[in-house]
Amino acid sequence: MARTVAEAVGHTLVGLGVQQVFGVVGSGNFHLSNAMVTAGARFVTARHEAGATTMADAYARTSGTVTAVTVHQGCGLTNAMTGLSEAAKSRTPMVLLAADVTERRSNFFVDQDALATAVGAVPMRVDDPADAVRAATEAFGTARDARRTVVLNLPLQVQAMAAPSGSGPVPTRVEVGIENLDALAEALAAARRPVFVAGRGARGARRELLMLADRHGALLATSAVAKGLFHDEPWSLDVSGGFASPVAVELLQGADLLVGWGCTLNMWTMRQGTLVGADTVVAQVDLDADALGRHRHVDVAVVGDVADVASRLVGARPQRDGYRSEDLRARIASEVRWRDVPFEDRSTVDRIDPRTLTIGLDDVLPTDRVVGVDSGNFMGYPSMFLSVPDERGFCFTQAYQSVGLGLATAIGAGLAQPSRLAVAALGDGGALMGASELETVVRLGLPMVVVVYDDQAYGAEVHHFGPDGDDLSLVRFPPTDFAAIGRGHGFEAVTVERAADLGSVAAWVAGDRRRPLLVHARITGEEPSWWLEEAFRGH
Repeated sequence: MARTVAEAVGHTLVGLGVQQVFGVVGSGNFHLSNAMVTAGARFVTARHEAGATTMADAYARTSGTVTAVTVHQGCGLTNAMTGLSEAAKSRTPMVLLAADVTERRSNFFVDQDALATAVGAVPMRVDDPADAVRAATEAFGTARDARRTVVLNLPLQVQAMAAPSGSGPVPTRVEVGIENLDALAEALAAARRPVFVAGRGARGARRELLMLADRHGALLATSAVAKGLFHDEPWSLDVSGGFASPVAVELLQGADLLVGWGCTLNMWTMRQGTLVGADTVVAQVDLDADALGRHRHVDVAVVGDVADVASRLVGARPQRDGYRSEDLRARIASEVRWRDVPFEDRSTVDRIDPRTLTIGLDDVLPTDRVVGVDSGNFMGYPSMFLSVPDERGFCFTQAYQSVGLGLATAIGAGLAQPSRLAVAALGDGGALMGASELETVVRLGLPMVVVVYDDQAYGAEVHHFGPDGDDLSLVRFPPTDFAAIGRGHGFEAVTVERAADLGSVAAWVAGDRRRPLLVHARITGEEPSWWLEEAFRGH
């Protein structure tokens, strides 16, 4: 029996390597979704399309594979738009397969190509059954090789048509040449205090960057999305930017050469430019020539794959100490972690300081973890006080800075790393926005920990507008029993108001973990987080 276009597209993508698919199934994507399952993919049903898309985004980031999402026509795509925007802005290799209605009089009609373009995704479509396999193959190749998020629109009437048999050519990877390598070699040779800042594009180049950094005595840092890349390295400053600890800021500002590896060096990573000294030479290495100098002036711009560029530079000069010394090694070991920076514990009888909370969680949760963080005033605490074992252990869906994506992020990352404990760190606002996916956690049997940092407010707005005397009644809320919400979905749940309450979390860790755990942390909220002023500066 002849296969339909829906079957041809689904089987082609799975055959090319898509093994994980997420979605919310409606009539428009029913046959397509089942075709992908029949072809051998795992399909995870979410409760909302934004959640499904964010799960796919997180899975792709932490697995290094191309993932797929299927959605219904019209409203299915518009529901997915926030997750799609995050993925597109992050250049996540993902294919979103959207049923489509081309009849403009239909109530389902929207210009889906325009929607994709508007948020930075790559629109493609199948209007001819004979073109189905080629279009699916091109969508996969674009996602994988150009690291783009693709929206492949599949009109309903075309999906049901018979597609020619056979398969298309497997897309071959395009090799990218290196441009301006000598200029970077000269900059490294001249530097006495080099610092490497690795971003999303460097996540597969740890070995090569460590070898080059050892050769030149460079210190190491990452952007937030690449946190964990240099975990346990004695010369690691952890995250550069608004999350950087005081000693990391000092050392970044003292660099005479700063090299961004697969890192855009944007205002967040460079803390509005304040981490770059007046005489610092700035270099940037990226596969995408358009990314070079996009956010700030760079003195040396190199086009090329990060691992390839670094490996070619390793043998260029004899090894030297550069920025490194034994005294500095000891200082980094004792001061670079935020948990080692002294602070006044502001916990009360019924509210726990978020720093005390997160340090306690870091101590009781297994070290082999994958952490997904939502957006909000609280976000720096789990991002910087929870350690992660490597760059696959941290998923930061924050390019769009949307509140409400954190739970879906942790689900996708947890599915990609099944041997690790998934930890979702949410604010109270984001927890309520994404609460529909609590059922997904239970249904999938994920032994996840969901931590809700509850200050009964949209804390960022409270601390941004409060000092000016503005009315804050629209951003403060009455108490919510998040533990009861968790239990209602099938979680075990505990409420944490003081450090001693973390014993219940330790007991869950030591138990069978058959049910996920929700931690309702009632946190203090009188002061803004340390990075908040940085986040709002210039807006």
